[in-house]
Amino acid sequence: MKIEAQPAAVLAWNRSLAFEDLPGEVVLQAKRCLLDLIGVAAAGVRTPSAAIAGGIAQAQMAAGPAKPAARLLLDGTRVSPAGAAYAGAVAIDSFDAHDGHPLTKGHAGVAVLPALLAYADAAPQPPSGRELLTGIVLGYEIATRAGIALHATAPDYHTSGAWNALACAALGARVLGLDDEAAWQALGIAEYHGPRSQMMRCVDHPTMVKDGSGWGAHAGVSAAYLAQAGFTGAPAITVSSLEVAEIWSDLGSRWRILEQYFKPYPVCRWAQPAVEAALRLVRENAGLGASEIERIEIVSFHEAVRLATRRPATSDEAQYSLPYPVAAAVVRGQLGGEELQQSALEDPEILRLSESMVLTESDAHNARFPAERWAEAVFHLKDGRNLASPPCTTRGDPSTPLGDGELQQKYRALAAPLLGPARSAVIEEAVAGLDGEGSSVLLGLLLSAPEVRVAATA
Repeated sequence: MKIEAQPAAVLAWNRSLAFEDLPGEVVLQAKRCLLDLIGVAAAGVRTPSAAIAGGIAQAQMAAGPAKPAARLLLDGTRVSPAGAAYAGAVAIDSFDAHDGHPLTKGHAGVAVLPALLAYADAAPQPPSGRELLTGIVLGYEIATRAGIALHATAPDYHTSGAWNALACAALGARVLGLDDEAAWQALGIAEYHGPRSQMMRCVDHPTMVKDGSGWGAHAGVSAAYLAQAGFTGAPAITVSSLEVAEIWSDLGSRWRILEQYFKPYPVCRWAQPAVEAALRLVRENAGLGASEIERIEIVSFHEAVRLATRRPATSDEAQYSLPYPVAAAVVRGQLGGEELQQSALEDPEILRLSESMVLTESDAHNARFPAERWAEAVFHLKDGRNLASPPCTTRGDPSTPLGDGELQQKYRALAAPLLGPARSAVIEEAVAGLDGEGSSVLLGLLLSAPEVRVAATA
């Protein structure tokens, strides 16, 4: 089959990208993304969603004696590479603090990292640290463009798994050494089998299905192995359509990984401008108690207002809510993992503010979405006064970045409860030095059970 010029260029870039081609700021960003994802994974593997997915991977996606095997993230149990990628992506997706891109309205790294780790673990020899970093960049570049292309060409808003599957397949094509014909089939299989799940259904009815990235990772990794065995797929139109040619024309010159945002809070990105606005009022009115607030009004964009769950029964429901995290932030003065625990979900003062919150949609904020997300908060006090914030966006975008120190603190806070300070520190050091050494130490730390001693992984 003759591959047209546009996808042929993408395949050539995927095959030939080298660490030496990466600007220094891109390498640094890849390390930021990697460390942030590891922290989120350490929090995610403790969730009920991750436990179920890991069990299913062991029971239904096991590795046979003559098949490639990969270890479950922060667990060590050997399953198939597709099973390891699936369970790892579910774990990260289950704790909604991972990075993303505004124009994709979703997440690349959540599938890219587990897939890359699965391929690396199943390979005869582990990749170098530089190759691992190159794979992370490659995955983000392809996933982000595929996501933007899908949103530009499909009428429904699909979950991230619908497009990050293509990056997982592309990484597989590179690691497995597929020729261009097989690599093109892998992309086609991944796009065809990627979960075209409707995101707003989960927004309206939040459950464990989340952003579809578990099945995106599974579909992408499976696609690479299917293509290696000779399975064929329909053309990947998010790559080959002339309608999206411009999106792919700047590979290697525009680095989409630099456009990713990092989350300060473990809830849906769309709720975070409202959280920022509310916390700004709390800071500006020192001494104001939550009990003095009669109700809170939030003005934001349509998709944020759709996050309307007011009395979440589970962490998943709380993560896809706007009223609850705003109320929790006002009552507790912070919004972290503790505010997603059952004790917080039952806090009567949080629930009072959440249930009484007024959500209003703004045409002005709608016009700026998805490239920008804005919100305003108004505290209606019991004494009759009103306190109003200015329009607020959220921190963590390239224009409002989290500092490296804040990202480091976030990682440590998420990783230490599971891994302990010593192992968390060794992982941090391994990520920082990944461009100067091999990846075996890091892989050992990430792909073994938490109780395994650090010295045993080196």
